[in-house]
Amino acid sequence: MSKYTTGELAKLCNITVRTVQYYDSRGILVPSELSEGGRRLYSEDDLNRMKVICFLRELDLPINAISQILQEEHPEKVISLLIENQEKELSDEVSEKQGKLDRLRELKKGLKGKESFSLESIGDMAVIMDSKKKLRKMHWTMVLTGLPVTALQWFSIIFWIVRGIWWPFVIWVIVAASWGILISRYYFRHVKYICPECHEIFKPKLKEAFFANHTPTARKLTCTGCGHKGFCVEIWGGDER
Repeated sequence: MSKYTTGELAKLCNITVRTVQYYDSRGILVPSELSEGGRRLYSEDDLNRMKVICFLRELDLPINAISQILQEEHPEKVISLLIENQEKELSDEVSEKQGKLDRLRELKKGLKGKESFSLESIGDMAVIMDSKKKLRKMHWTMVLTGLPVTALQWFSIIFWIVRGIWWPFVIWVIVAASWGILISRYYFRHVKYICPECHEIFKPKLKEAFFANHTPTARKLTCTGCGHKGFCVEIWGGDER
């Protein structure tokens, strides 16, 4: 079985020799044996115990608390819970950092190729990035609710062609018109727009927004703040009634 001196143990655990000696003086980690010359010698079990102590110290546990935990009848159960808790905290921290990294990359992508930009434009990009997930969810809701309407459309057309019966198609027209009105109201109730000139966030009138020329992410509108008429970027606007 391997034996380690104080210096070797300190090096393996990335701590100082004085720290190892301090734990010995506190009775937290006493060496398994002493050499004939009186040198401390630590076993493999001592090394593992020191690694546990170092882990608990990284959790900012005081020395007295560590000593008490190690004196428990089943200290491994307490340590296991601490490890699980630390794992969860680190996992949450990684997720948070990853989210920030994704936002930075989006911002970098948005600014790429621009010769100049303002604080307002950066603020607009931050709002747009925050809105993307909610807008995507809303778009999927619209698509899923439209699937039965599309299915009814094809059924009515095929039924008309094969059987010569036209009234299912009329029913589809009524259903499609009703769905179109409801989904349009739902859509425009949940979106707002950012003016590229004054950076005002505004909600246009339903009629103007409905008939406006648009792309998947912008719509040609008249800003209610500065009067600028042009493409304004679509963002999530919450649930306004």
